[in-house]
Amino acid sequence: MNKKIKKIFLKTYGCQMNVFDSERIEESLIKHGISKADNEINSDLIILNTCHIREKAAEKVYSELGRYRKLKQKNPELKVGVIGCVAQAEGQEIIQRSEIVDMVLGPQVYHRLPEIIKKLEVNEKVVDTDFPIEDKFEKLNLNKNNIRKTTSFLTIQEGCDKFCTFCVVPYTRGAERSRSPKIIIKEANELVDSGVKEITLLGQNVNAYCYENEKNQNVNFTNLIKLLCRIDNLKRLRFVTSHPRDMNEDLIQLFGQEEKLMPYLHLPIQSGSNKILKKMNRGHTVEYYLDIISRLKKIRPEIAISGDFIVGFPGETEVDFQKTLDVCKIIKYSQAYSFKYSPRTGTPSFEMKDIPDDIKSNRLLKLQETISLYQQQFQQNLIGSVQEVLIEKIGKFEDQYVGRTPYMNPVVLNSKQNQIGKIIPVKINSTNGLSLSGEYVT
Repeated sequence: MNKKIKKIFLKTYGCQMNVFDSERIEESLIKHGISKADNEINSDLIILNTCHIREKAAEKVYSELGRYRKLKQKNPELKVGVIGCVAQAEGQEIIQRSEIVDMVLGPQVYHRLPEIIKKLEVNEKVVDTDFPIEDKFEKLNLNKNNIRKTTSFLTIQEGCDKFCTFCVVPYTRGAERSRSPKIIIKEANELVDSGVKEITLLGQNVNAYCYENEKNQNVNFTNLIKLLCRIDNLKRLRFVTSHPRDMNEDLIQLFGQEEKLMPYLHLPIQSGSNKILKKMNRGHTVEYYLDIISRLKKIRPEIAISGDFIVGFPGETEVDFQKTLDVCKIIKYSQAYSFKYSPRTGTPSFEMKDIPDDIKSNRLLKLQETISLYQQQFQQNLIGSVQEVLIEKIGKFEDQYVGRTPYMNPVVLNSKQNQIGKIIPVKINSTNGLSLSGEYVT
């Protein structure tokens, strides 16, 4: 007799989009009587929700599968699945390379999981990397009875039409698709009703959002934010990740018009060299990017800017790299993410001549030192100020709480009262470089 799948263990890698997808998957399976397992050993199905952006992403997945081989030897009825962007990119090859895998699913078919699980229960192996017409999010509805956090992600857009030469997203997530504003507003209201105070809108190119409604009217990203800001008990709104090409004037002006839109923008530039930006097919120049930041700071002078950088892209010289450091000195990022370039099979840059790894490593170290310097300066400038902090969770010690400023800085403070879900004034007293410490101002 075949064993029913009653418990799953879902391990998530990578971006916020994957975190959001995993939450929805778990919620949808609960409706079908399948609960979360505390660990791999107690599960009937292990699912790896993978990301293909980071270096050697596929190798890390196969390494993890090697660990699960021993579990499956002890429990032959255990099922193992790989989903997400690595699954989309590798497809059938995953099962060929690792016979313990029973299921490979691309990011667009998660709503089919309940029916796929039935196939796994009768020992069928499933590979599904289609791009179906139906909206998976409409099938993976929010579980209204699920206890939500103080903050939550909400995907409004998926896919990418930009085709940067280093990026696999257009191939793993497909073309840009925007969700219905009616459904987004409905889900946002459900999140707020369940206790969420801050929503972060997600998309591969979130500010490219554009939806044609039943009246043949286009609802763009600015329109959508205005609609969301009308939700009474929604206190804060953020969005990631934006592309410079989609930062239009209306969106820039919105930072000076909507109080709920936090003074924080994650806007990747990737390189400070126009030559490298052209090779990356980013579609913008350094001057264009700096002009966006200048206009934003005129509208909202205190706005914090974060970004992404790739060092060691094919053809990058020391002069090109120095231009990247120069951009950091001009912008003074409050935080930024930086990575060594790593070739991705199937992307145009894969055919370009790579730079030696030791050069990339040295440049990355210099860049991260520069980023850290300005991050610490940003936090030092907050010392002595009173910040409105949204308390998200309990800290490590008794009567300790952790929250975030409007600028996304983590703040640790002590309070005898339960402050979770509240926005409270906190005087910032110190910083350890990674987070701030403060005291509740009554």
